[in-house]
Amino acid sequence: MRRNVFRVLARLNKLLLPKLWHRDLRKLSKVQLAIAAWRYFVTKNAL
Repeated sequence: MRRNVFRVLARLNKLLLPKLWHRDLRKLSKVQLAIAAWRYFVTKNAL
């Protein structure tokens, strides 16, 4: 059940949050770093 929740969150992330993979992670703002960390956490748990 936990995995299914993360899969739904991953789909929402894909639809709603900006993609940051094309940017240099060292130059991101704190908010952008938090978004990147959240996307990583959800993707890691969805797999």
